[in-house]
Amino acid sequence: MTDARPLGADEATFIEAARSGDTARFALVTERHRRELQVHCYRMLANYEDAQDMTQETFLRAWNKRESFKGHAALRTWLYRIATNACLDFLEKRNDRTPVPSGLPDPGSEVLYLQPYPDRMLPADPQESVVARETIELAFIVAVQHLPLRQRAVFILRDVLGWPASKVADALELTVASVTSALQRARVTMREQLPDRRLDWRSPATRELSKVERGVVKSYIDAHERNDLDGLMALLRNDLRFVMLPDPGTSSTGAEDAVDGWVSGGLFRPGYDDWRCIATTVNRMPAAALYLRTPDYPEYRLLNIAVLHIADGKIAELTGFDATDKPWLGLPPTL
Repeated sequence: MTDARPLGADEATFIEAARSGDTARFALVTERHRRELQVHCYRMLANYEDAQDMTQETFLRAWNKRESFKGHAALRTWLYRIATNACLDFLEKRNDRTPVPSGLPDPGSEVLYLQPYPDRMLPADPQESVVARETIELAFIVAVQHLPLRQRAVFILRDVLGWPASKVADALELTVASVTSALQRARVTMREQLPDRRLDWRSPATRELSKVERGVVKSYIDAHERNDLDGLMALLRNDLRFVMLPDPGTSSTGAEDAVDGWVSGGLFRPGYDDWRCIATTVNRMPAAALYLRTPDYPEYRLLNIAVLHIADGKIAELTGFDATDKPWLGLPPTL
């Protein structure tokens, strides 16, 4: 795999570190790529913890293969190639990393292994394609999980990162014709999975929350802390889609069904009605961290994180995640 480029400082330093066997120098050169590689692994895997593991596996493989790097490709390109294949190897060994039917009347599915990605772990000064909001939001990550593995890798490398077909073919040991065919099929699936979303991943993307999104999150938190079910209902679209992960069978469609499910599950009832919430962001999406104080515990304990997709000033999708004992979220465990 070659790039039409001269040997850069990164590559020269890496080669020197590889030849010397200096692990500290090697780590210094490769570590600067960790966060963007972790985002790449997350898109492939939809699971933050798995992405952490595969990023570490990428660096281990890079160390073991260090003598094979000659500087013909950019170091970043070489590491992405290793990371992509590490993810493919991981997925090929797992039988629990595919979407499952949601059980709802519509043909939707649940990605039970989906985890949120903390915004604080995104690259501080990334290339736009690495963390464009539209390609890190939950709906996009879920849609990608519906692609067969090779199509998934081709789609991410071609349409998200903007690699030319020849470079993708080299990285995945495919022909250019196979890459082109896989990309065409992947785009069809993505259009089916995201019919109402912008699909031009390479045009300028939204980065920050809008004023409306911030206002809806504030209202959502206020209603939660007041146990105001009518106020919550007013924020939800009638066709709300709700899922609580990683629990199977929790999907529901419709605001009333979702709220009824929360209440029947015990929430908002005496003893389970003392809430405190924190506004946050994950996957470049508005979210609320929900803390609950119960009669048998004096502090507010982190329970869930609610990730909101807001459309036309209302919550169209609400994805809840069990947040207990998840220190990587960067949220305080108690208040």
